[in-house]
Amino acid sequence: MTSPPPASLPSPRLSVVIPCRNEAGNIGPLIAGIETALAPLSPFEVIVVDDGSTDTTPRTVLDMAATRPWLRLLQHPVWGGQSAGVHNGAIAARAPIVVTLDGDGQNPPEELPKLVAPLLDGPADLGLVAGQRVARQDTASKKMASHLANRLRARVLADDTRDSGCGLKAFRRDAFLALPFFNHQHRYLPALFARDGWRVAHVDVAHRPRGEGRSNYSNWQRGLVGVSDLAGVAWLMRRRKTVRATELTGETR
Repeated sequence: MTSPPPASLPSPRLSVVIPCRNEAGNIGPLIAGIETALAPLSPFEVIVVDDGSTDTTPRTVLDMAATRPWLRLLQHPVWGGQSAGVHNGAIAARAPIVVTLDGDGQNPPEELPKLVAPLLDGPADLGLVAGQRVARQDTASKKMASHLANRLRARVLADDTRDSGCGLKAFRRDAFLALPFFNHQHRYLPALFARDGWRVAHVDVAHRPRGEGRSNYSNWQRGLVGVSDLAGVAWLMRRRKTVRATELTGETR
């Protein structure tokens, strides 16, 4: 299911993509916060990708969209995972720059202008700006598991990223859609963008405690998939394209 934007809306400068599942208690305040934070950067659009929620998340979004024409809803008929949500949101996005954040409210929307500024005003070869959480508001076990996973990933991929799991990211839409897609892709975007020759920047961002509900993933689930994913990305990095073609014309003789 998708709610398309009205044809009369101007083309947005930014598309905000929010993958979420069962976040009825958090999605409303998050959308309101984004509306305030991005007002100086209008026009923008917000695309909520509902990942097969069983609560009232879709109804909350549709009710808010009735008075916010820039708000759109996409819905997976069944659970597909966070990377599928980000990817489908980017496909539907109308802006050349896409920004992502988690639907649980732990990523403060006030950080969005700082995140997109390098892409709006920076060099053309900058493809990704990745947020890195400081003063992370999670359980000790979750922070420890994340720390160990990030150390292992950084050693294997050498992507100069200390926090690949942060949901706050901004990137060039076309560059993102050219990347190889796989489940859990969102955790490896710095390495994948660098693989394709793009510059990657990092920005420190704040982090909040979860509002309502609970996480859809456990540390054990993340660990199980992380090992095979890391091996696969390392394989992709070793087999990246190493030569680019330059078009010649009669004037270059």
